Amino acid sequence: MTIRSIRDIKEDLLQCSELERDKQLKALQHDTRKGVQALVSQWKAKQEKANLLAQQYVTMQQYERELKEQGFQAIAGIDEAGRGPLAGPVVAAAVILPNEASLLGLTDSKQLSKKKREYFYDEIKRQAVAYSIQAIDAQMIDSINIYQATKVAMQRAVEDLSFKADYLLLDAMNLPIEVEQTSLVKGDQKSLSIAAASVLAKVWRDQYMCRLSERYPEYGFSNHSGYGTPVHLEAMKQHGITSEHRRSFEPVKAFI
Repeated sequence: MTIRSIRDIKEDLLQCSELERDKQLKALQHDTRKGVQALVSQWKAKQEKANLLAQQYVTMQQYERELKEQGFQAIAGIDEAGRGPLAGPVVAAAVILPNEASLLGLTDSKQLSKKKREYFYDEIKRQAVAYSIQAIDAQMIDSINIYQATKVAMQRAVEDLSFKADYLLLDAMNLPIEVEQTSLVKGDQKSLSIAAASVLAKVWRDQYMCRLSERYPEYGFSNHSGYGTPVHLEAMKQHGITSEHRRSFEPVKAFI
């Protein structure tokens, strides 16, 4: 009887179908070699992770699925990024995803790595029925306050969609527009559409802050995205504030 090398076993597991892989893993449980058992454990961990992601994906579509059963067809998820920073715009996105969207692993943008966010940013834009990203600058934030600026950005995002939404799912917000809507606390962890909007808003804003960092390299915007880090506070102390800083925010006021 020929004993397969661990290298060959690993290659076979990579190449075979999921059904055949399950059969091989069961058979390999009787192989006493430590390297084989380590390989089996690795594949079991991968399977468990894949199953968890699949379950999460189904759960994340629960609200959209129930609304579509009620007859709604164009369900838009809406979320924002940048309410807390001392500089830069607040950004909102609205997204309508198709029934067949393939975005396994998508969740709240804050829980994703930068690489994952950027991957989903491109995929969401590619797959979406419609999407819109809107930004409100620091001057308007100072004029109407950050809460109202966030609502304006969200409303503009909904109104700018190329395909009219007939239902809105929002992350802890309500909008004064004539479209039925539901506000979900931590909605970006509960709804795939809201999670998609959170990624679009977050990545767009991060890219904006990176471009801003080229204009104002002394502030380090590409590293902290305008949040009040010690480096950012020291930069304001040394260089003053820019037109991108929110003058109505503490501690920006102290540097005016």
